[in-house]
Amino acid sequence: MAAAPAFVPLEEYLQSSYSPDAEYIDGRIEERNMGENDHSAWQKALVVWFETQAARAGIRVRPELRVQVDAYCFLVPDVTLLGRDFPVEPVATHPPIAVFEILSPGDSLKRLMKKGEHYEKMGIRTILILDPDGPAYRYCEGRLEPLAERAFLLEGSQATFNLDEIGKLVD
Repeated sequence: MAAAPAFVPLEEYLQSSYSPDAEYIDGRIEERNMGENDHSAWQKALVVWFETQAARAGIRVRPELRVQVDAYCFLVPDVTLLGRDFPVEPVATHPPIAVFEILSPGDSLKRLMKKGEHYEKMGIRTILILDPDGPAYRYCEGRLEPLAERAFLLEGSQATFNLDEIGKLVD
């Protein structure tokens, strides 16, 4: 039987650097899966897509920004969209407009669902999961739903999401 991960004080997590950045969930450090080429290409495409809208849409685009979803849980979405009406913070503590998780080969459904639950409890309204090899999903009310609309306005902003156009930016 594998040993349980050691408890790490929150202060130690916040003062440490991890490469790639790790997540902190209830006293445990959880490594994130390393992105491969497809993951990285989709992450870049999302950043480019939303960066072109940032000023007009009232958003800030941040790849791999720590988001404090509750007092003892810090997650690191692949891409986070923040509202410009909130102050710039070292770690996001206000609910982002949207978070995007891009699946890597080592991701588990159980872990993805738990992250969605944390994001939703924080008040994030748009939680999208993109599979570089397949469909896109929206996490909503404890379920993963296939993305019904491929283009829509992100709630709480003037930013648009268009899966087909973002896909064209993947090189």
